[in-house]
Amino acid sequence: MWQQLLYDIKHGDVKALARAITLTENEFEGYENFLQRLPSSSIPVIGITGPPGAGKSTLVDGLISEIVKQNKKVTVLCVDPSSPFNLGALLGDRIRMSNWYNHPSVFIRSLATRGSLGGLHPKIIEITDILKTAPVDYIIVETVGVGQSEVEIAGLADTTVVVVVPEAGDEIQTMKAGLMEIADIFVVNKSDRPDADMFVKNLRQMLAPSFSNRHYEIPVVKTIASTQTGIEELMNKIIQHQQLHLSNERKTYLLAEKAYQLIQTKRMKGVDKHQLKEDIEEQMKDESFNLYQYVEKNYTA
Repeated sequence: MWQQLLYDIKHGDVKALARAITLTENEFEGYENFLQRLPSSSIPVIGITGPPGAGKSTLVDGLISEIVKQNKKVTVLCVDPSSPFNLGALLGDRIRMSNWYNHPSVFIRSLATRGSLGGLHPKIIEITDILKTAPVDYIIVETVGVGQSEVEIAGLADTTVVVVVPEAGDEIQTMKAGLMEIADIFVVNKSDRPDADMFVKNLRQMLAPSFSNRHYEIPVVKTIASTQTGIEELMNKIIQHQQLHLSNERKTYLLAEKAYQLIQTKRMKGVDKHQLKEDIEEQMKDESFNLYQYVEKNYTA
């Protein structure tokens, strides 16, 4: 089954792609061997992050339009907050970006964070690698915009786009340092709002000191995503950044963290929590029971 799925994905079967993602999400038997067979790929990943309400989904909708105009194919992962009842995505791909739902050049998948502390799906790396197997030109990952997701998306993406909106007062001065560090491109969306030009000017001034330490100057692009204004310029900036082939040290950290989790999971595979409880309950009858000695003796290699 898995071998056939891999063949079908490579040949553009979107149903096979959707099925492979679902089976991997749910850790269906054989998924690990399937992942080990995935070929390496250089398909660029575009990460879209920023605070809630910045218009990320509308911006992604515009980027899809630009990519389709170029006769290219794109897959989109929208990482949404989880439903507290079934851990599914609260926002569905049928609601957002509905124009592209059945378009042959576009594949959209909504994923729930499932309580992941980082704000991304716990299997986001695996799912992205599956998408890279399909015959597409771009992968877009849109984050929830909370928690540590900004840092994680910077490791996952080849180009990280941080979306912000102009606000009154000195709010730009309190912008999270994490956003400043991970942005390859800044987008000031809803730039038809009052004081947008002042916001852009202040943002550029804040970025200026970092340019002396970089070989790359972070562009600031003004957009009005609802009217598609500035989207073409943004797409051009993304392409220009990817043509630089800059090294992404954050990717190494992200993959090392993922490797650590995989190793941890494999080593814990034989541990039954219920059996562990019963065993400890029995051991506690001995007044000299020491939890740390017990773990060292029974579970440390």
